[in-house]
Amino acid sequence: MNGGGQSDSPVVPAKPANKATQAAAESVEERGLAKGNTESAARSGHGAGTRAPRALDRVRQAAESDQEVRFTALLHHVNAEALETAYWRLRRQAAPGEDGVRWADYGRDLEVNLQDLHDRIHRGAYRPKPSRRVFIPKADGRQRPLGIAATEDKIVQSAVVEVLNAIYEADFLGFSYGFRPGRKPHDALDALATGIVRKKVNWVLDADIRDFFTSLDHGWLEKFCEHRIGDKRVLRLIQKWLKAGVVEEGSWSESEEGTPQGATVSPLLANVYLHYVFDLWVERWRRLRAAGDMVVVRYADDFVVGFEHRQDAERFVAELSERIAKFGLELKAEKTRLIEFGRYAAPSRSARGLGKPETFDFLGFTHICGKTRDGRFALKRKTMTKRMRAKLKEVKAELMRRMHRPIPETGQWLGSVVRGHLAYFAVPGNIDAARQFCERVKRHWLRTLRRHGQRANATWDRMRRLADRWLPKPRIQHPYPERRFDARHPRQEPSAVVPHAGICAGGRP
Repeated sequence: MNGGGQSDSPVVPAKPANKATQAAAESVEERGLAKGNTESAARSGHGAGTRAPRALDRVRQAAESDQEVRFTALLHHVNAEALETAYWRLRRQAAPGEDGVRWADYGRDLEVNLQDLHDRIHRGAYRPKPSRRVFIPKADGRQRPLGIAATEDKIVQSAVVEVLNAIYEADFLGFSYGFRPGRKPHDALDALATGIVRKKVNWVLDADIRDFFTSLDHGWLEKFCEHRIGDKRVLRLIQKWLKAGVVEEGSWSESEEGTPQGATVSPLLANVYLHYVFDLWVERWRRLRAAGDMVVVRYADDFVVGFEHRQDAERFVAELSERIAKFGLELKAEKTRLIEFGRYAAPSRSARGLGKPETFDFLGFTHICGKTRDGRFALKRKTMTKRMRAKLKEVKAELMRRMHRPIPETGQWLGSVVRGHLAYFAVPGNIDAARQFCERVKRHWLRTLRRHGQRANATWDRMRRLADRWLPKPRIQHPYPERRFDARHPRQEPSAVVPHAGICAGGRP
C-alpha cells in the first residue's frame, strides 16, 4: 500500500451544511482515497436522521459500518453545548497562550464568550492565535518544544477532536495506543508484555521516528484527513491550526511543517498521519510478508515490533525506512535497534558464546529477559535509570525552592509526587526500583531540612516519622500484565474467525 494523490473516482458535490442547531449527524456521500490505500470507487454514505438522540453515536455507527464513507456535514456538531463541554474539560491551572487569557478569565462571562465563539466558527470568522512556544527539559538533557495554544483555541480543538474521534476510533488499529480515548500507556505495556511472552518472539525492533511532531508534512496530512472528512469547513479549521504559527520571545514564525506538541488537536492528527503511513502498511506487511509470528505495539511515534525470524526483522527494517521516507519521515538512528530478545534469546546467545540479551526501553521501562524461580522465561520491567534520575533531580530542585515552606505543606506536595510516581512505575517485578525511589526522596528531604538550619532535629528517626505521616509506602499497584490484558480482551471462541487481541498484531479494539 503506497501513498499517493487522490483517486480518480467521481466526486459527488457536498450537500449544504446543516444549521448549527440541527441535532442529528448527517454523514453523506463521497470518498476520495489516496491511490494505493484502496481501489474501490466512491459510495454513498449513511444518513443519521434528524431525531437521533445522540448524534455522535450515529456518526460512530456510520463510520463503523462503512469504512469508505466520507462525512461531509460535521461542523454542526460543534455547537454551543459542545463548546461548553470542551471548556469544562480543560485543565484549570494550564498556562495561558499568547493572549494571556487563563481558564478562569475566559469563564467569567462564559455564556457570552462561547456564543460569540460559536458564531465566529460557523460564519468562518474564527481565526486561531499562534501558539506560545516554550521548552521543557527531557530526560536525556535535551529540550522538547511545546506549543501552548490560547484558551479559546483549546476549546474549539477539543470540541472538534470529540467529533473526529467518533470517526477515527472506528478506523484506528488495535496496536495503536497513544492518546486515544480509553487507552493508557499501561495498556500498551500490557499488550507488549503479553505478546512477547505468548508469541514466538526472538527479535525485537525498538524504533523511534526522528522529530516526528515537527517533521509531519502538512500536505500529506491534509490528504489523509480528506479520506474520511468531506466537510470543507472542518478541513479549513485543521489548516488554520497548522498554519497559525508560533510565537517565541515575541517573534512570530510560520509553521510550514509539523504540528505543535501540546496542542489539543495534535495527538489526533499525529495518529491519523501514522495510521496511513505506518499502521495500515505494517498490518498488511504482517499478513503478506512475514514468514513467522509478529507483534506490534505503537504509542504515538514510539513503537516496538517483535519477530520470530531474523530475516523478517531485517527485511522489515529496510522496507520501513523506505516507506516512511516517502512521507518525509526517517527513523532516529541512535534510537533504532534490532536486538535478540525473547524466551529463547538467553540460551541461544549462550550456545554461541555471547553474553546476556540486550535490553530495550519503552514508555519509561527497561525491558529485560529474566527467569522465574523455577527457571522459566519471564519478562522483567524496571524503571528506566535516566527517568528516575531526572525525576529525582526535579524533586531535589523543588525541595530546595520550598526550603522555607512549612513542613506539612512540603510533605503534602512530596506525597503527591511519590504517589504519582508509584501509580505509574509500581508494576509487578519493579518493587525494588520503587523502594529505591522512595528512599532517595527521603534523603533529599532530609538534606533540605539540614540546610534549612534544623540540623539538630533533622535525624533519620525524625525523617522516618515524617515519611510515615506524609509519604505513601511503596507497594505494587498493578496486576500482572497478562492477567489485566486478558480481562480487557476476553479470548474469542475457538471457532471465531477474528484472532484474539493478544496477538497484538492489528486486531481492532
